[in-house]
Amino acid sequence: MPKRAILAGGGVLPQLLLEAGDAVLVTFEGTPVQARADQVIPARFETLATLFETLHARGVGELCLAGAMRRPRFDPTALDAGTAALLPRLMAAMAQGDDGLLRAVIALLEEQGFTICAPHDIRPDLLASEGVMVGAVSDAIRADATRAAAVLAALDPQDVGQGAVVAKGQVLAIETLPGTDAMLEFVAQTCPNSGGVLMKRPKAGQDLRVDMPGIGPQTIAMMQKAGLSGLALRASGALILERDAVIKAAQAAGIAIWADP
Repeated sequence: MPKRAILAGGGVLPQLLLEAGDAVLVTFEGTPVQARADQVIPARFETLATLFETLHARGVGELCLAGAMRRPRFDPTALDAGTAALLPRLMAAMAQGDDGLLRAVIALLEEQGFTICAPHDIRPDLLASEGVMVGAVSDAIRADATRAAAVLAALDPQDVGQGAVVAKGQVLAIETLPGTDAMLEFVAQTCPNSGGVLMKRPKAGQDLRVDMPGIGPQTIAMMQKAGLSGLALRASGALILERDAVIKAAQAAGIAIWADP
């Protein structure tokens, strides 16, 4: 019987982790999955207490949060008794920034007796490694990446986002709650063909077990649409999903990808 459960958000990451074996997938409403029925536990945020009981009954002791998760809206009529008791605490957590919300979720899960593991504990091959992965990294590209890193470092205490776009020293966009794709769409519409750089890196003090930055083929497609020329990551500080497809797409688009310590 699997001892690990993957709490599945959007994107391909939950599926990639499920392929590693020995796990069940907890899916919330609207989460598409490709798995056998015996591998899936359907769930609702309104019945978290029931979910915890189900997981314990199945011998699950380890949880992995994977994929993009939206802040839930609770239907008060669907609450079970245990979750109703937790609701004030959950609502207070959702009033915080992303990091504050995740810390509250982790604390709740650990209080329920679960150990939290990171996606890269299950699939270490997904981590970005130091060095240039594709393309040529010019001095101008590195300068924009350095500027983007400085901007993100200045914003760390504000718990804003993990990404920024800089072109020729000018800050074009900063990632906020809508996410990376929305930021890149904004750049495509307002500053097309800038040749700028996207920087993705963790915030200071971020719990990388549950909120590691990630990129995939969609990121490259959006960067190409925005006319960017470089993607800077932090080594061991970002997940590269569908790596072969990412490298192929970046080569075709003339986008350099690299990771610094």
